[in-house]
Amino acid sequence: MKVLLTRAWPKTVEEYLSARFDVTLNENDAPMSADALSAAFDDYDVICPTVSDRIDAGVIGGAGRRAKLLANFGVGFDHIDVGACKSAGVRVSNTPGVLTDATADLAMTLLLTAARRAGEGERELRAGQWTGWRPTHLLGRAVTGKTLGLVGFGRIAQATAHRARHGFGMNIIYFSRRAAPAEVTAPLDAKRIEMLDELLATSDFVSLHVPGGAETQNMIGAGELARMKPGAILINTARGGVVDHDALAGALKDGPLAAAALDVYPQEPKIPEALLAFENAVLLPHLGSATEETRNAMGMRAASNVEAFAAGDALPDPVA
Repeated sequence: MKVLLTRAWPKTVEEYLSARFDVTLNENDAPMSADALSAAFDDYDVICPTVSDRIDAGVIGGAGRRAKLLANFGVGFDHIDVGACKSAGVRVSNTPGVLTDATADLAMTLLLTAARRAGEGERELRAGQWTGWRPTHLLGRAVTGKTLGLVGFGRIAQATAHRARHGFGMNIIYFSRRAAPAEVTAPLDAKRIEMLDELLATSDFVSLHVPGGAETQNMIGAGELARMKPGAILINTARGGVVDHDALAGALKDGPLAAAALDVYPQEPKIPEALLAFENAVLLPHLGSATEETRNAMGMRAASNVEAFAAGDALPDPVA
C-alpha cells in the first residue's frame, strides 16, 4: 500500500510507517501545492495531510481515484472538505485526545505571558532598552482569583480549566451548546453561562476552544469584542478564523481589551498585518501541540488509522 506524508513527521513515526508500507516522505518539509496534492489522489492509497494542507473539492476531485483515506495529522480537520471526501468515497481520520495536555499548557502559557506582559519585557531587554527595576515598570494583571471564561468546553478547554482552577485559583465559567456532566464541572466548580455575551462581559480572561468552520467563522467579531470586560485578555488556541482580526486590532488599540494572545491565524503562515505593531499582542507560531511527546503521539495515532485501513478494520478515529 502506498502512503504519502505531506510534511516531515517525527522520525520515529516515519520509520514506523516506512517499515510497514511503501511510504513517500517529504524530505525538505515544503508545503505541497494544490496541483501536487490533487495528483497524489491518483498515485497513493493513503494521504496523510496536516493543517498546512488545504484539501478542498478541487483537490479531491470525484469518485474513482486511487486514494481512499486521508489520515490527518491533527485533531482539527476544517482544512479538509469532508463533504467532498464523502462524495468521492474517501475516508477521513484524525488524532483526538493525544494533544489535549500540550495545547492546554500552551493556553496557560499565553494567558500568563499576556497577563504579566512577559513578551514586552523580553523584547525590551533584548533591545538593550531596560533601564532597571522601578515600581511602575510593565505592570501586568494578577491571575489568581480572576475569572476565566471558556468558549467551548471540550477536552482541551476542560484541561485548561483544571490548570487555571487548581494551579491559579481562578474562577471557571464556560459557554457551550450543552452542559457538561457534573463529574466534569464539580471538581472545577465550573458554571455554565448560557449566553456568550454574558460570559464575555464577566470574564477577566476569555479562552477560545471551538472548532473551525463556517459555524464559528468570525464568532468573535467587533460586537463581541465590544462587549468584553474592560481590561480583559483574549486567548486563542483554537482556529484563527474564529476571530475577526481587524476587529481585534481595533479592540487592542481603543479598548476594551488589555491584550490578546494568539497561537493560530486564518491564513497561516501569514500573520494579520494589523496585529504586528501591537505590543499588547502575544503572537506565537502555532505551537499548541509542539512537544516531542505530543507530536510523536499524534503521528502514531495517525499510523494506527492507516494500519486499520490497510487491514480492512474499522478506523479508530473516523471523521468521515
